[in-house]
Formats: sequence, C-alpha cells, structure tokens
Amino acid sequence: MQFYAWAEARKQQLIYGGAGVLLVGVIVAYVLYHRAEREKEAGAALSRIVSAAQISGDRREDPAEFLKIVTRYPGSKAAGQAVLRAATAYFADNQFTEAQTQYERFLREYRESPLAGQAAFGVAVCLDAQGRTAEASERYQNLIERRPYDSMIPQVRLKLARIYEAQDQPAKAQKLYEEVTRASAFGATGAEAHSRLQRLLAQHPELAAPPAGVTNSPVINLSQP
Repeated sequence: MQFYAWAEARKQQLIYGGAGVLLVGVIVAYVLYHRAEREKEAGAALSRIVSAAQISGDRREDPAEFLKIVTRYPGSKAAGQAVLRAATAYFADNQFTEAQTQYERFLREYRESPLAGQAAFGVAVCLDAQGRTAEASERYQNLIERRPYDSMIPQVRLKLARIYEAQDQPAKAQKLYEEVTRASAFGATGAEAHSRLQRLLAQHPELAAPPAGVTNSPVINLSQP
C-alpha cells in the first residue's frame, strides 16, 4: 500500500521516465541495426571488387577501388580490410611509398585489430624494399620482441636474416636461419631458411666449427684403474 501510494503520487514522473527509457532503447536498437546493416553493405561492396578481379582474371587489383570503400564506409571492418588490400595492391605494383602509407594508416585507425601485426610487418617490408634497411631492421626486431608468437614471425626472422647476411654479419644471420628452420620445418618459409643456411655455412665454414677449446673427442677419466 505504501508503494502504491508513492507511485500514485509520482505517476506523472514515472510515465515520463518510462517513456524516456523506452525512447533510449529504441534509439540504441536503431543505431545497432543501422551499424550492422552498414557493415553488411560494406562487406558486400568489398566482396564485389574482389570477385570482379577474380572473374576478369586480372591479378593486379586496383587500390583506388578499395580506397573508395574506405571513404564510403569509414570505421567499418570491411574498410579496414580494404586499407590492407589497397596497401598490398600498391606493393605488388612496386609503389612502396604508397603501400607504406596505407599500412601506417591501418595502424592508426585499426590499432586494436588482430591484423595490426600484419600491417606492422607491411611497414617494415616497405622500408626494406625502399632500401631503408636500418629502419627496416629496427622494425623487424621490434616485431620479434613484441609479437614473438604471431604467425608471420618466421617470415620476419627470414627477412632480418637476409639483411644481416647482406651486411656481412653471417653469425647473426645463421642464428635467425636456424630459428626459422626449427619453427617452420615443414613450411615454405622453413625450407627457404634451411636452403639459405646451407649456402651460408658453405660460404663461411668457420660458422660450423665448434668453439675454440671444444672437441668431439671422448673424455678419458685417468683416475679410474
């Protein structure tokens, strides 16, 4: 009875409050629905571009088409994928500066994405392709330290090893080739690392020699009769 009396005294306020809650719920539902529909539309637009290139047999995708999706559907998941595809298309066309710009854009706008590691790797590869090996080496090393379990790390190590080899640092290259060979023993990356390791050891036989003072001879215990 006390609650009834309290509600009766505040009936008008309760009606307005309930209407406000209902209105907020409707707005939230509309926003979520609109966002979901926008994501579906963006994904469909991205699929059409990819499918059109496959049907035509054109292996070179047009980055401008992907960037249209980014402009039309900013912030969507499909837009993020479009940024990466545009970067890859630029790189395939040897436009390394433009590719780097798009990879860096992805890292700015989609830093929480699980694909951020791939974008960071893309930036390093672009720097490498431009001959900016010092910056590329730093990026590769940073990826190895911060993302040691990412799937692309064997490729990162392989890229860095090739830089070390070109800089006449065979011991550093050897270590990385061996790590990649062990980690990707049955993959193409591991096979390439193994091949390069064998060639490196043939060019630098001192790398395969045991350290000074270490031999493979059995140890003879003279204290035993």
